[in-house]
Formats: sequence, C-alpha cells, structure tokens
Amino acid sequence: MKTTCYHCGDDCEPKTTITFDEKSFCCNGCKTVYEIFSSNNLTCYYDLQNSPGATPEDIKGKYDYLENEDIIEKLLEFNDSTIQVVNLYIPHIHCSSCIWILENMQKLHLGIKSSQVNFPKKSVRISFAKDEISLKQTVELLSSIGYEPYISLEDYSTDNKKVDRSIIYKLGVAGFAFGNVMLMSFPEYFEVNEFWLEQYKHMFRWLMFAFSLPVVFYAAQDYFISAYKGIRSKLLNIDIPIALGVIVLFVRSSAEIILDIGSGFFDSLTGLVFFLLLGKFFQQKTYSYLSFERDYKSYFPIAVTKIVGNNQEENIQIFDIQKGDRLLIRNQEIIPVDSILMSKQTEIDYSFVTGEAVPIAKQSGDKLFAGGKQVAGAIEIEAMHLVEQSYLTQLWSNDVFKKDKLSSYTSITNKISKHFTVIVLSIAVLASLFWFVTDASKLLNVFTAVLIIACPCAIALAAPFTLGNMLHIFGKQKFYLKNASVIERLAEINALVFDKTGTLTTNKDTEIRYKGVQLNYEEKVQLKSTLRASNHPLSRTIYNSFAAVETIAPKMVKEHVGKGIEAVVDDTLVKVGSAPFVKNEGNHNADTSVHISMQNSYKGKFTLKNSYRKDVDTVFDKFSNYDLSVVSGDNNGEQKRLKALLPKDTKLVFNQKPEDKLKYIAFLQRENKKVAMIGDGLNDAGALQQSDVGVAISEDINVFSPACDAILDAKKFQQLPAFVKASKQAIQIIHYCFIISIFYNLIGLYFAVTGQLSPVIAAILMPLSSISIVVFTTIATNFVGRKIK
Repeated sequence: MKTTCYHCGDDCEPKTTITFDEKSFCCNGCKTVYEIFSSNNLTCYYDLQNSPGATPEDIKGKYDYLENEDIIEKLLEFNDSTIQVVNLYIPHIHCSSCIWILENMQKLHLGIKSSQVNFPKKSVRISFAKDEISLKQTVELLSSIGYEPYISLEDYSTDNKKVDRSIIYKLGVAGFAFGNVMLMSFPEYFEVNEFWLEQYKHMFRWLMFAFSLPVVFYAAQDYFISAYKGIRSKLLNIDIPIALGVIVLFVRSSAEIILDIGSGFFDSLTGLVFFLLLGKFFQQKTYSYLSFERDYKSYFPIAVTKIVGNNQEENIQIFDIQKGDRLLIRNQEIIPVDSILMSKQTEIDYSFVTGEAVPIAKQSGDKLFAGGKQVAGAIEIEAMHLVEQSYLTQLWSNDVFKKDKLSSYTSITNKISKHFTVIVLSIAVLASLFWFVTDASKLLNVFTAVLIIACPCAIALAAPFTLGNMLHIFGKQKFYLKNASVIERLAEINALVFDKTGTLTTNKDTEIRYKGVQLNYEEKVQLKSTLRASNHPLSRTIYNSFAAVETIAPKMVKEHVGKGIEAVVDDTLVKVGSAPFVKNEGNHNADTSVHISMQNSYKGKFTLKNSYRKDVDTVFDKFSNYDLSVVSGDNNGEQKRLKALLPKDTKLVFNQKPEDKLKYIAFLQRENKKVAMIGDGLNDAGALQQSDVGVAISEDINVFSPACDAILDAKKFQQLPAFVKASKQAIQIIHYCFIISIFYNLIGLYFAVTGQLSPVIAAILMPLSSISIVVFTTIATNFVGRKIK
C-alpha cells in the first residue's frame, strides 16, 4: 500500500520512501524542510492542514543577481541604514498553513523582523535587518522551505502602482450624509407638530444643508466632470441628466432653506448620490489579484549571467545585454533575447509563447527565440539583438497595444441616455410653457420638479448592479473579467476565433503512443524506475502514464543533460532519451521523441502529442450560429482531424504568425463582425488585443496569461457557450430594469407636471425606484448564474 509524503502529499514509492521521525517523505528535499521546521518549533505548520508543503527546487546560483545593488534598490519597498522591506510574489501560497509559516519567518532567521501575507495577491511583505540577512539570503530561505518567490522584470519597474480608493471615500461621505439627513427629515415628512421639533426645525434644515455640501462638491464631482466632458464632445451621456438633477435638487433645496419656505429635497439628493456611488463601487469591484495587462515583462528575468574574460561570470541587468554577448542560461531559466545556441544541444520549452508544452530539441548553431525556457541543464548562448529588438518584445510595438477598447465603445446606458436626456428636457420645457400660460406662479416649481423626479437614477443603477453581480457570478465559475464592459461586448459578438495549440488542445491529457518491441511487466518496472529519477517534462509525462506499475530503487542513475538518462535496474542497463544517445549513433540529429533501450538493445520510442480538450466538438456545436474560425501557427497536419471534429462551416487557417492572427481578426472586423478571440500564449497577444473581446485560456490563472479582457480557467472551457449566453441574458435584464425605471418616472412625472411634487413624494419614489432595481437585478442575475452551473 502506497503512503503519501508527510510534507507535500505526493505518493511515496515503497522502496524509495525516506522515513524520518516516524514520518514518510518522498525525497530528501521534503525531509529537509520538515527538519528545518522541527528544529525551529514550527511543526504546527502541519496541524493546520495535511501535507501543505511543496518540494523545494535546486536554486544554486539562480539568485546571484540579487547581489547587484542597482537591482536590489529597484526591488525594495523601503531601504535605510538598518532595515529593508521587500514585497515578494509567492505562487505556492494556497492555505492557512502557508500563511502561518510565512508570517513566522522570524523564527527561522533572527534577521527577519516581520512578515505579512496578502493571501488574495499571494504575496508576502518581509522586513529584515540588512546587516544580519541579505535580500538574496531571504529569497534563498523562502526557496529552501518550498516557497520560492517569482521575481520578474515587471517587478523591476520604477512605476509605483497606486491603488485608487477615492470611490470608497466618496461612498463613505455620501452614506454618512444620507443617513443623517434621513433622520433629520422624518419630522418634516410626517408634519410632527411637537414643540421642541418646531423650535429647532430651522437648525435641522441648516444641518441638512451642511451635510449636502460635501456630497455635492466632493462625492458627486465625477458626474459633473463626466457631464462636462460629454457636452464638450457633443455626446449626451447618462451623467448629463444625473448632474442636472443633482444641481437642480441642490439649488432648489438651498433656495427653500434660505427663503424659509420648505425643507427642500436634501434626503433625495444625498440618497441619489449614495445609490449611484454604491452601484459604481459594486461594478468596479473586480479581481485585483489577476493581471489582465501582462506582457513579456511579467515573466522575463531581471538579470542574466554574462560570461566575460576567461570564463568568468558576471550578473548584468537584461537591458544591458549587447549584441554578441555570451550568456549562461541555467536550467529552468528564461531566454531573454533572440540568440544562437553555442552549446552542443538542448531542449527549449516555448509553452509561454506558443502554448505548446512539448520541449523542442535544438543543437549548436540553431536560433533560439526570446521567451523560451531552458529545460536541459545549463547552456551558453550568444545574443543576436538587444532585448527591445527581439522578436517577442517587438510584438508589443504594434499600435494595437496602444488602443483603448473602451474609448471606442458606447455602453448600453449611454446609448439610452441620448434619447432620455432629450425627452426629459422636452417634457420640462413643454410643462413649463403650459403653466406659464395657465398659472405662471407654478412655472419654476414644475420645471425643477420634472428635472428632479426624472433624474435617471434607476437607469444609471441598472447596468452597474446587473453587470457587477454577473462579474461576481462569472468569477465563482472561474471566468474572470477585466471589467463590467466586457460583459456588454461579449453579448454582442457574432464571430469567434480560436487558437489551436494550448487552447483547443491541452497538455494535461497528453496522448502517448509507443512504437517498437512490446514491453513486458518487468521491463515496464525497469523503465518507470529509471524515469523516476528524471525531472524532464517528457520523462514525467511517460512516468505518470505507468500508474499501475511499481518501482524499485536503481543501483546506478546518471543523467546526461540534454541527452537522456541511464540507470541500472535489476542488473539491467536502461537508457532513455534522444535517438543518438539511446542508439549510440554518431550523428546528433534532433529528435523530440523519447527512445528507450535495455542492455544496449533498442526497444522503441514514445511520441507525445497534446490531445484536444474534452467537449471541443460540443462547444463548437453550441456556437453553430456564429462565424467560427481556428487559426494556428502549426502546419495543416491536423486539418483532416479538425474537419471531422468541428462543424463543417468552421474556417481552418494554418501557418499563421502572430501578426497574421492579428490581421485575420482585423479582416473579420472590417466585415462588420464583432469578434471574440480565444487564445493562450504570448503569440496570441496581438490578436487578443485587436479583438472586441480577448479571452485567455489558462491552466493556472495565477502563473501566466497574456494581455486580455478575460481569463478562463482551462477546466471550464466547455462552459464558454454558457458564459456567452449569460452575457446576453444580462443585457436583457438591464432592458427589463429600464422598463421598471420608466414606470416609476411616469408616476413621478405625473406629480411633477401637475405641480403636486412634495418632498414626501420625492423621498418615497426616488429611493423606492433605486431599491426595486437593485432587488430585481440581484434576483434575476442569480437565477441566470444558477443556470450556468
């Protein structure tokens, strides 16, 4: 019976399990972490959650660049003569045990003074004494306990991203004023003729006036600014009638207080602004721990090792790389520039760029593109360009990345507001003309009353609350949107373009095909036991495919970096790797298949191929009414298979470079198509940005996704049609809200036009319409959300 590792929870093979302190560990790394925690009285880590840890990686030399003072200065949040503070992103943070151990870092090293975890953002802020422990040692300490930080070029940016909390402050001011004004207004509503209330009613009225001042001149200022910009641009947006209503409410209410002819409408004024800000806050509350603006800086290294003189090593910032520089790239490091491979051979993982998870074999003299990850030991490369001139970074020089999608998009609320504003002003003018002829004394009262009661608060609330709640519902289903406007744009699409590799295919369910001499069970045991010692992605994939096969401890294991691995298992020599290595051939032709031999007798090879995601055909069938396309940078080798899998009208386009994908999207848009692009890699970034809605498919939402409008967890791919349908239903809900709002406006306008509007009627109708909209949209969107599930 298999046991699991006490530290990380992975399966422990019976014959290779390490037992220490009556506990089982899968490797020496996990055992070492346990020893560190145990010796520092931190074993409570394991009480909070079973097997919460991660296996620590070998990081020797990886963080040498953190000795560079220029780099250190850019990474630190605070730096004085004794204390330094750094904020580090830790991808492995996932549970209460992680929080507990990271906030007790001072027990692992006295130089660390404090550490605080931000769980949603998966970061830890560490304060440490620079004379007792350096930044490099702090990072290495985190890595040694399985919490290796992720430090990228984006962290090196000098731009401080400030969190805008103005909406929260304004909402607080409006809410405080609204509550107090409502309390002071009650006696006026019900005409309570109590002596002391009558005695001090003038003081209460002036207090209400005072409370309204910060609401009008601070909390509501964004509506005035937006209305002013709309008028300057000759655009009738929704903020124009809102700003007009606020001004009229304030001016008329102030006049009634000053002239002592009434209590005004300060309750309606403060309530209106409060509900509007509440809707805006609800709509803006999104997934701040995700980045929808990622580019190459999000995962490029800060520094790289340069080889100078007589094989001396020097850490330099990547923007200091010059053409012709010889660079050392260690295992699992990112290649920062287009370059030439100087080492004999290697394998490069381009999954971040292309979505293809299978490493590509390269040999000396081959060109390597920036963005690939080295996965076969250390190599030497020669830079061909500067970082800014590399193929990958030049993808971001396209003008499409300077385009703001919101600037060219008119929201559903603003579309309706064009007509609404004209209608309201027309009613106010016509009603005023009628009373000017009939009874001129009521003219001003009717004109202001119409503008007050017809203020489109309910219309303005419909979209924020509907779209805000849908943002929350989608997020719970692991479909994360950049902002609420994405839902409106998603509801309008009539064409979908899918990337193939990494989007329609997945490396989670890799197809493994074996060609050669059939292996018996004993040979499978020998093969799996050999593969167990390798960290190569292909080796791990094949290893996992032999789930029912046991393993035994090899007598000898030797890994030949970039070539393969050999081991002696049960006195049998097993070799696994490239064809030249396994077959002992003299040539060094690249071969991405995994070959095996036993006792120098060639057995066969494994070929690995990404399989298509589950329900791809079902997803396309549900989108049969849309214009469907699949674009791929691969050749047309999969064309026959895709034609059999997808609807017959689906367009298949192959051999597409990143700029070709962008141009294809632009071509569809010129055909009056509203296009959604679904991709996954950096090579899709231009197309994602050009599209009306760019959706990035991600196997791990916290690790990487290119610049996009939405991030969809890959496990939810089959629900994409349901999300699009729900977006359309959300727009229908907003239309229903507009109908409800018009109903309230018609009732209010009757009282306003006939000169019967009183503070009591305004106080009832305005909040009631707002609350009705909030309740209706909440119930309706939750119903839509349940249908998605």
